[in-house]
Amino acid sequence: MKAALITEPGRIEITTAPDPTPGPREVVVDVSACGLCGTDLHILQGEFAPKLPIIPGHEFAGEVVAVGSDVTEVSPGARVAVDPSLYCFECHYCRIGRNNLCERFGALGVTVAGGAAEFVAAPVANCVVLPDHVRTADAALIEPLSCAVRGYDVLRSQLGAHVLIYGAGTMGLMMLELAKRTGAVSVDVVDLNPDRLATARQLGCTADAVSADEFDRPRGWELVIDATGNAKAIQDGLSRVGKGGTFLQFGVSDYAARAVIEPYKIYNQEITITGSMAVLHSYERAAELFSTGVIDPDVFISDRLPLTSYSDAINRFKAGLGRKIQVQPGLDGS
Repeated sequence: MKAALITEPGRIEITTAPDPTPGPREVVVDVSACGLCGTDLHILQGEFAPKLPIIPGHEFAGEVVAVGSDVTEVSPGARVAVDPSLYCFECHYCRIGRNNLCERFGALGVTVAGGAAEFVAAPVANCVVLPDHVRTADAALIEPLSCAVRGYDVLRSQLGAHVLIYGAGTMGLMMLELAKRTGAVSVDVVDLNPDRLATARQLGCTADAVSADEFDRPRGWELVIDATGNAKAIQDGLSRVGKGGTFLQFGVSDYAARAVIEPYKIYNQEITITGSMAVLHSYERAAELFSTGVIDPDVFISDRLPLTSYSDAINRFKAGLGRKIQVQPGLDGS
């Protein structure tokens, strides 16, 4: 099979790899689409301690073409989206229900071969069968949506909150869509990219700007969400949280990113600073939300490129072009 392979930090090759075979409780998925995200950039940079070489791709969906000897839940021909999370279910954090903090945390496309390939093996327990009206390639959006759902689990959003979101990329826009559906009275969006701000307006944000200074909210916002991972945005966002409010670190920052906090302000104004990491008991809920049309794939997916253009896709993502960028093996003529 054809696959994209990160061979060493900064280097991607399109190569031929052995077709996967399923273990007893695994299936093999013929990949329809695989999305790119910030995690892929970090892996390419040599962060997240990945063991290279690795086939990336943790946002994917496709059709089951083979099943293991102990699989009864699905059959070849089933269309599925796949939660990439791989937990040990044995460590302290798994035992207390915080599997996304697993001490042996792994993921398809991060620690083992992922979906930037024609085929990928996955645990059957991680597969969600798609309803007939959901297009298979579109369902690769369920994984990032499940991360956004986890973010709102952490936020415990209250009705009537004013929300400020930094970043109008895919994740910021998903947080916008969920904020609208969890009782926010206003959702303001900050981004430096005018095209992304235009999409935020299209999706119904209350106001948009290149700086939060442009908004008139002297008391700040009840919920401030960073979906950029950018240290300057994080620092600015921390200063925008209103009394009793919450700052959510949702974007994936570089290891070296730093921000300064004011401990007295946190104490005196009862400010909560929290984070949300990956997926936790949120993938199936995201799949159900997706099936109801909570996000429009034709708005969110800006680029559908052949798998052989994986390097071009990464470069577009790094340059901040488009929204969700996918690679689709079928576009290579395979």
